[in-house]
Amino acid sequence: MALYSKEVMDHFQNPRNVGKMEDADGVGEVGNAKCGDIMRMYIKVDPQTQVITDVKFNTFGCGSAIATSSMATEMIKGKKVSEALELSNRAVVEALGGLPAQKIHCSVLAEEAVRAAVKDYYDRNGISYGDELTACKGHCDTCGHCE
Repeated sequence: MALYSKEVMDHFQNPRNVGKMEDADGVGEVGNAKCGDIMRMYIKVDPQTQVITDVKFNTFGCGSAIATSSMATEMIKGKKVSEALELSNRAVVEALGGLPAQKIHCSVLAEEAVRAAVKDYYDRNGISYGDELTACKGHCDTCGHCE
């Protein structure tokens, strides 16, 4: 079996929505000191519909970090902000056809980058949110991110 799926390789070699967004409505940056991956996610939101109309990312990291960032942007583009918050690292991994166990943390970073961008959007617009936006979602059994 190949170490990386066809989908992972495609999103690594042909990342979608890569770049910086100067007029972003929300920007989230997350990183993992263990591996050196850093992700920055930008979202543009229609204020009437709360739909994410555009999303971009910049990622410094390995191929899995780039692939998970790319897939996460594809999964939230065109969705309501509330739906984007439901994105899980497991959903990103499934959409990519799997990741090696030692690369699961990349999908966690992608989930966290989306959440951080939404939090920034909420903060900029005075939209209240609960602890669920900033709290760990309890996936430490697979990622080790919270160690």
